[in-house]
Amino acid sequence: MSQSLTLSHPTGVLNGSIKLPASKSEANRALIISALSGQESQLHNLSEANDTQLLQRLLKSDAATIDAEDAGTVMRFLTAYYAITGQEKTLTGTERMCQRPIKVLVEALRELGASIAYLGEEGYPPLKIGKFTGNGKKQLKVRSDISSQYISALLMIAPLLPEGLELELEGKIGSRPYIEMTLSLMKHFGVEAIFEGNTITVAPQEYKAAEFTVESDWSAASYWYSLVALAKEADITLLGLKEHSYQGDHAIADIMYKLGVYTQFTEQGVKLMKKKHERHISLDFSDCPDLAQTIVALCAALGVHVDMTGLESLRIKETDRIQALQIEVLGMNCSLEEITPGVFTLEPGILHKQKLSFRTYQDHRMAMAFAPLALLEPVDIQEPSVVRKSYPRYWEDLQKVGFKVIMN
Repeated sequence: MSQSLTLSHPTGVLNGSIKLPASKSEANRALIISALSGQESQLHNLSEANDTQLLQRLLKSDAATIDAEDAGTVMRFLTAYYAITGQEKTLTGTERMCQRPIKVLVEALRELGASIAYLGEEGYPPLKIGKFTGNGKKQLKVRSDISSQYISALLMIAPLLPEGLELELEGKIGSRPYIEMTLSLMKHFGVEAIFEGNTITVAPQEYKAAEFTVESDWSAASYWYSLVALAKEADITLLGLKEHSYQGDHAIADIMYKLGVYTQFTEQGVKLMKKKHERHISLDFSDCPDLAQTIVALCAALGVHVDMTGLESLRIKETDRIQALQIEVLGMNCSLEEITPGVFTLEPGILHKQKLSFRTYQDHRMAMAFAPLALLEPVDIQEPSVVRKSYPRYWEDLQKVGFKVIMN
């Protein structure tokens, strides 16, 4: 794809049914668990997202050096997977991936009996993974305020440990629904766990082969909620979403009720309808940090004042997402400031009638979060191919509902 695209919508009226991509969070967990079971499970509707396609390839690879590219779950999950299965691998990724911390996970795996060495800076990939001794601890304490992916990686290998695992989560638990998603999928494949207070206990067990169908991605749905909120008129149906979901990002339905979108669940998925939005809201993104960019971009466009907490993990994502948002909303005459430690406020300004241009910082969610503003004014999106990470058909799906996409 070209280096930039220009997006516009002549009428501002949206109508159509969209088949969303499958959840890469569910798919990647199911792939790891299936591989750990040593049996052939039937996995349906696996995500077309690059992260999932990449993990599928790497799980089948016998190469000595494994490139996780820019995929966080792939890097974290494979670190634990190779450690427990005793595969001697060098695990690396993109330049940005090698700047994303992994020390918490590596130290935990070492305590469990893994042999892992850093090939570059201490605490960061690339990693050299060696034999697993299996004579490590049964009880671990792990910080839970950095990345839930570390915890999910440990939990998925827990039933294969000689004595199982008792994992105590220290501090505020971030992205708790992702941990619960992991435990739910483990249960689907035959492994029971006990989650009481801040402690998760997994006894030694065996995974069993099972059939599993991956749900559509609620993170991808969030951009369509934003589109409906900004449209003049809208009648959009998103296929494949469930009212009772493993995914924490289904919280978008409740959040968007405040921002002008009503959700009606149907047998096919959800139907989105417009309503009036509030002018001042407060949100905690601790359980759904991937929704923050969508909400910031939308509220800047709607002129909604937002007070936000739970953004801590955004600093170590594909980019420093807080800094990227602060820069990009300036072009919309808005400001995003940290008022007190951990508390951010978006102060909207008057959106001038002009062509808007947004950088993506090699981050798929930056591209998709700001694209809906094309319903107000034409928008330039830099490096639009980044959407391949989670929603490769995004630009094509926008064209289906009347957007004009010009490749520059």
